[in-house]
Amino acid sequence: MDGFLLIDKAGGMTSHDVVAMARKKLDTKKVGHAGTLDPMATGVLVLGVGIATRLLTYITDGKKTYEATILLGKSTHTDDKDGDLTFTGDQEIISKISDDQIKGELAKFIGKIKQRPSSVSAIKIDGKTAHARVRAGESVEIAERDVTIYELITKEIRNLSNVVEVDISVTCSAGTYIRAIARDLGSHLKIGGHLITLRRSLVSPFSIEQCKQVKDADLIPVGEVIEKLFPTRNLDLAQSSEIRFGRVIEQNSKEGVFAALDNQGNFVALLENKLQGNLVVAAPILVAGSGQ
Repeated sequence: MDGFLLIDKAGGMTSHDVVAMARKKLDTKKVGHAGTLDPMATGVLVLGVGIATRLLTYITDGKKTYEATILLGKSTHTDDKDGDLTFTGDQEIISKISDDQIKGELAKFIGKIKQRPSSVSAIKIDGKTAHARVRAGESVEIAERDVTIYELITKEIRNLSNVVEVDISVTCSAGTYIRAIARDLGSHLKIGGHLITLRRSLVSPFSIEQCKQVKDADLIPVGEVIEKLFPTRNLDLAQSSEIRFGRVIEQNSKEGVFAALDNQGNFVALLENKLQGNLVVAAPILVAGSGQ
């Protein structure tokens, strides 16, 4: 059993909870997910089943889009609404902040930036997740990392009693924490900030419109998805046989990873050119139905 499930994750459950539901539904243990969503977050969660679990890394590394609401005026230890309150902004300062100030600060996040992930996160430090270390009472400071914000749109700003709510849409690289944007925006404005809603609408190339609840989602064959992830190459019967035995064939038309399909459109392998003696050949780096 191989393929993908496109899930619209509900709030209040972990990504692993969704994987467990899929394992029960399909009666297989070989299920994984591409890109963790926090329990409070909803939206696109791509699951891989069977050989597709080994293709998830190529999906995880793609662009993502989120719709989010930031609350300015208060900070929490998790940088989202599930955390304990750690700071409340001065009401006089909050009342004087204009919409243009907020938009101006948000614009500074666009491009390649250094971002410090939230300390309560799934990032592992010496083999133990950051959130597990925080729960154990440790003080955790994760190093900054490079991320890219391709687009950040301010959709609406609402000035409420003692706080400000800001709706944003963010398209970003893998590894970007929207919670960290909320935290840093509040810090720059000196009033504190945290995330109160988060919905992922895209895990490239999959959009929220394609996603369903676990109970309603159908397993999508790898062959129907693979051409959205890689350039494809069609193999004849002899080439398919060679690749399934782990042998090499004539080189791909250009550099990079290619998905090889048999004459029925089924996924056979991922191929990459390599030098074998004086000859460039296409070698399998992942073969369907094998231990490679």
